Amino acid sequence: MRKKSLQIATEQDIRKGLTTDVYFDRTVRILKRTRASKRVTAEFTVKSLPEGYTWGVATGLEECLALLEDIDLDVRAVPEGTVIRPREPALTIEGDYVDFARLETPLLGMLCQASGVATKAARLRLAAGDRTLISFGARRMHPAVTLVIERNAFVGGCDGVATVKAAELLGIEPSGTMPHSLVILSGGIDQALLGFDRFIDKKIKRVALVDTFGDEKFEALAACATLGKDLYAVRLDTPSSRRGNIRDIVKEVRWEMDLRGHAGVRILVSGGLDEIGIMELRDLVDGFGVGTSLSNSRVLDFAMDIVEVEGEPRAKRGKASGAKMLLRCSKCHQDYVIPAGSRARKRCRCKGRLENLTVEYMKGGKIVRRLESPGMIRKRVLAATEWLTL
Repeated sequence: MRKKSLQIATEQDIRKGLTTDVYFDRTVRILKRTRASKRVTAEFTVKSLPEGYTWGVATGLEECLALLEDIDLDVRAVPEGTVIRPREPALTIEGDYVDFARLETPLLGMLCQASGVATKAARLRLAAGDRTLISFGARRMHPAVTLVIERNAFVGGCDGVATVKAAELLGIEPSGTMPHSLVILSGGIDQALLGFDRFIDKKIKRVALVDTFGDEKFEALAACATLGKDLYAVRLDTPSSRRGNIRDIVKEVRWEMDLRGHAGVRILVSGGLDEIGIMELRDLVDGFGVGTSLSNSRVLDFAMDIVEVEGEPRAKRGKASGAKMLLRCSKCHQDYVIPAGSRARKRCRCKGRLENLTVEYMKGGKIVRRLESPGMIRKRVLAATEWLTL
């Protein structure tokens, strides 16, 4: 009988190229036997954006650099958290092709999924405005990619993440309320809250889940009566089969709590939310927990293409040959893609200052630029949301 195991590729498997598409493996074998491999410049660009998006957020660079480190390669890229558009160079590798050919598949996977989650999080952030936004998405994907989902949800704009390991990676406290199981096994919301209040550290905010057994309004009032001023919020996770008009339900809960002197108790909503759902509720709700729409984010469709061979421009049809760099106007945010090494324009058509976003991160396999913390990357994304639109 075959031994059962978790279906997870190890880090060593990835580094050895065992998670690559087989045609890259065959290509390397041919190039080595024919001694035809050459030094190339390869660019990673987004071919198109999903669902009518006009922009994406580039992340995943840290993992890519970890995979490429100590291989004799030069790497340039836009910093993580940079807003990108189709056909703009997000990452460029220069080196002997056979040295990184087998890594194309995992490199693309790292960029595509990380950037997809970060982009969705940034869109949700725009929809939520100043309301609290928490990632509840880990349970919707394989646990092997939990850290990828949670890290990029955070850097994309979420205020917190639910899982313990991800919060540890990010250097923040994990965010969460209580599960239905606690209410069910405790016998009701009042007993669940009393147990939570007795045994959980007081620095953790008391949030009652108010849709387990009864009407949200009555469970919310029971929670208020149980904890009084110590109750921070109530959370509505009403299932779709019982939801009806969620906006009216929220209004009713708010009215009844306010009427009884609990205006300070916040309302959080979770369950099946996306940008549209958040915008429909943000004037009533203090915070959102978002799961499936984050973890099931559409990936950004990156492709890797050779654009130079031995320093000479060469690319397949449909792709612009030659190494490039990306400039952006600090005033109107217009982008310019120009040949790498050319004299960069200093001013946009609007007279704004142009900034070169393409940065050297690796030289000869050694990282030459300090990598930013998730918090710093998040600040870059939040700064961009001041001029981005959905």
